[in-house]
Order: sequence, then structure tokens, then C-alpha cells
Amino acid sequence: MTQNAIIGGTGLTRLSYLRVTRREVVKTPYGEPSGPVVHGTIAGAEVAFLPRHGPGHAIPPHLVNYRANIWALRHVGVQNVIAVNAVGGIRPELAPGDLVFPDQIIDYTWSRGHTFFEHELARVVHIDFTHPYSRVLREVLCRAARDSELPAHEAGTYGATQGPRLETAAEIDRLERDGCDIVGMTGMPEAALARELSLNYAACAVVTNAAAGRGAEVITMTEIEANLKIGTRRVRILLEKAVPLL
Repeated sequence: MTQNAIIGGTGLTRLSYLRVTRREVVKTPYGEPSGPVVHGTIAGAEVAFLPRHGPGHAIPPHLVNYRANIWALRHVGVQNVIAVNAVGGIRPELAPGDLVFPDQIIDYTWSRGHTFFEHELARVVHIDFTHPYSRVLREVLCRAARDSELPAHEAGTYGATQGPRLETAAEIDRLERDGCDIVGMTGMPEAALARELSLNYAACAVVTNAAAGRGAEVITMTEIEANLKIGTRRVRILLEKAVPLL
């Protein structure tokens, strides 16, 4: 039974370095996951992989079935989840291609299926979410980045926005005032759902561009895709070091 999983984000719909052993279609009470759970090994260590936006990157962030994805991973026996997210950098020291391992998150999303605790409850459930990311998993990511000499930031606050549009400069100003360092569209409710099912969860955010008003006048997909290529190469190095440590 595979205990470790990777959720791939934009630019990571497949892992060419994952030695695939089988694919598992999982039916959930919450509908269809983004795709089959792909089982295999990275650097000899067993891992499951699920592309958040689907194998063809066709599911926008606000329509991802986060509940089905997290439930499916828990159903196949996963205990540890490393989520990869493409983000914009709000702080000037966060350069495109850098990796960030956030330790906090602020949720600006709405209308997403964000909890498992809704119906047929014996009692109301409130999870503790003071520290939204697993300290142990974050330490593994930090250690792997240090050992691999990757440009990585070991803490930060992730501002999760609704999407699929990018933010206005004024919205980024607000996020900065709120204390956010990076901005993305897929950090929530994924992190909270993992906590509800008692999964250890940590994120590896890949900076693809300077956030609105922090760099070029217009953010283009050409820029994002070019920086994603750099970032995903670094993610590969990170995962090949980190997965065997889990």
C-alpha cells in the first residue's frame, strides 16, 4: 500500500521520472477525481501521483474536485502528501523559478466544496488548522532542497485566490498587506481537506512570475510557461531527493 503521494499542479500533469507500476481508477462519494491515481516509484521509493488539473491540464482551479482527489488518495492508503503549486511571487526576493515551502495560508476562495463535514454528522466537527502544513514534511522538503543546493525559501504565507483569472495590482497590494508572500489558486481547500482526513500535507510552490503590479506591465502565459520549465526541473531534483526520505 502506497503511503506517499504527489499532487501535480500546472506544468506537472505527468512525472516522466516516475516508474509506473499501475493506474488505479477510484470512485468516491464526492464524484470523479481529476484522474486515475498513478502508482510507481521515484528513486526506488513507492509513491502515488495525481494530476490536480487532470492528465491533459483541462480542469481550471475553481472546478477541481478537491474533495474527490483527497478522498481518493486516502482511500488507496496514502498518509503523506506533497502538493506542487504554481504561484506568483509577491515579495521581490522571490524570483521566477524559485521554490517556496509555505508554512501558512490565507484563503480568499469561495463556493468550492471545502469540507467533508457537512451531512449526516453525529456532531459538529471543527479541525485545528493553526499550522496548516505538516512540520515533518516541510522539514523533509527543506532538507532535500538544501542537500540539492536548490534556490528555495523555507517559509512563507500562501494567498489562495479563486481564479481562473489572475489578480489585479490592487488585489496583490491587499494580499501583501495581509502578509502573503505568494499567490496561487489551488492551495485551498486542498490543505484543509487533507487535515480533515488526518493526512500529513505540505506544499512545494514554484514561482512562475512576479505577481500583478510587481513586475512586467502584463503577465503572459509565455513568461509563465518558460519559468515553469525551470521550476519543474528543480521540482524533479527535489522530489528525487525528498521522496526516499519520507
